[in-house]
Amino acid sequence: MNIEVYFEREQTKKKIEFSGTTVNDLLKQLNVNPETVLVTKNEEVVTEDEKLSDNDCLELLNVISGG
Repeated sequence: MNIEVYFEREQTKKKIEFSGTTVNDLLKQLNVNPETVLVTKNEEVVTEDEKLSDNDCLELLNVISGG
């Protein structure tokens, strides 16, 4: 399936050929640590267990911490 991913850090959009089923599978494929990003689908935050479908559009938003 094809997934469109917006990477906030690089401010780029990429179409990804994806063979997994969940957000966690996608993050593993992209070598992204799930603790460093929030993932949104249709402008709603989703969990790593969220099932993905062909032509979904996701955003990987950077997590910023401070103190």
